[in-house]
Amino acid sequence: MKLGLMFANSGPFSNPQLFAHLAQSAERFGFESIWTVEHVVIPQDYKSPYPYSPSGKIPGSEDVPIPDPLLPLAYAAAITKNLKLGTGVMILPQRHPLYVAKEIATLDVLSNGRVILGIGSGWLKEEFDSLGLDFHQRGARTDEAIKSLRALWSPAAASSFHGKHFSFGPVKCFPKPVQKNGVPIIIGGHSPAAAKRAGRYGDGFFPAIGEPDKLEELFAMMSEEAKKAGRDPKQIELSCMGRAKLDSLKALQDVGISRVVVAPPAYDPEGITRGLEKIANEVIAKL
Repeated sequence: MKLGLMFANSGPFSNPQLFAHLAQSAERFGFESIWTVEHVVIPQDYKSPYPYSPSGKIPGSEDVPIPDPLLPLAYAAAITKNLKLGTGVMILPQRHPLYVAKEIATLDVLSNGRVILGIGSGWLKEEFDSLGLDFHQRGARTDEAIKSLRALWSPAAASSFHGKHFSFGPVKCFPKPVQKNGVPIIIGGHSPAAAKRAGRYGDGFFPAIGEPDKLEELFAMMSEEAKKAGRDPKQIELSCMGRAKLDSLKALQDVGISRVVVAPPAYDPEGITRGLEKIANEVIAKL
């Protein structure tokens, strides 16, 4: 079981000194990874329901700072040595895959192969509207973007993809990722569509929930879809959100989870140090 830290770039962690302290402390105390979140804008007075909170609203407020998900990870790559660097999640259908392929491959080179690309299809319709994108096409755009990334990161010197939403090639996109099979693509979300997408295309599946019974249902959907696509579902790494408590982690491990991502224990340097050290001693050392 591996532990990661979520929300590494948002709110108070938009402060570079606090973000650096979080990243370096996470590595020091044996955490596997940090994960950044993304919203390019939060439309004022949005009506779309946030799917991860009973209130239907993003925690905090519309004014909470949410820096770009990749630039902080590049910063973390420079000040750590082994910590894995994940997006949790990048809203993939809002970006052109040619840019994503270049940026993620560059980050993988800079970090010597430590990048994990967690992606989602998005939930905030007003954000898509602000970008001039059709919210209802986001699933199809996500699937095509994943296929495009695979093509661009392949060993072939020139890459092509021709779909409804993205079409290019032959083009040359260098550098390639350091990781042999390209940067792993982890599918985020806890909808049936996300589970099926993970089965068809994902190197991993990352529902942002932590209830074992609900996770088992999603994993069954994912496995069925993987088999339909001629893939081995056991090769799809399973992650989820959770709490840094031994009993809950063992329950998640029993349903096949290999990585649990938890919230930072505090929002000040001293609290972060104390909280992460406590988790290291009471949880990580006993996993």
